[in-house]
Amino acid sequence: MPKVGMEEIRKRALVDAAIAAIHANGSINVTIAEIARRAGVSQGLAHHYFGSKEELMMAAMRHLLSEFGGEARSRLKNSKSPRGRVSAVIESSLGPEQFNPQTVAVWLVFYVHAQASASARALLTIYAKRLHSNLAHALRPLVGDDAHAVASAIGSMIDGIYIRQALGTSLSGTRDSVQLVERYADLEIANSGKKHPTHVS
Repeated sequence: MPKVGMEEIRKRALVDAAIAAIHANGSINVTIAEIARRAGVSQGLAHHYFGSKEELMMAAMRHLLSEFGGEARSRLKNSKSPRGRVSAVIESSLGPEQFNPQTVAVWLVFYVHAQASASARALLTIYAKRLHSNLAHALRPLVGDDAHAVASAIGSMIDGIYIRQALGTSLSGTRDSVQLVERYADLEIANSGKKHPTHVS
């Protein structure tokens, strides 16, 4: 009989191997055989667990999104003010774990893959909507009706920083990246405060 929990362990090993293989190849053009070899399992077992390479790719994307979501929820839970929640979203999006070279490279590949894969596009759309929703909710007490516009701008800045990181032309580290976005948020909040001085800070 198989050991209890081995299926989940092997699935996680395959997901980690898929991420590593995509990073190493710089594209989605990796085979189930290569991924299985990296994970130390048979190709047949990889097909048994995931059915196809596309399903394994989606599992890898969901894993990265889950890690990001967990970090964001943890930071938001510990935030005590609207402005603190804005910072929580920015910091979880641009924290050290998100700037891991492998993570950055794999996300860029997934963005490209989403142009041809409806499943990948759907997952990235969910991510973008959640990011926007979290930002807009935190920003509303600070900038009122401008919340969605400011949230969209911050989301675009985060995506742009990721692209620059992948190209090797980003700022010197996560702190600089976070400070850049934070300064923009402060400017929008200050400008909104001039128009609507009753906003909560």
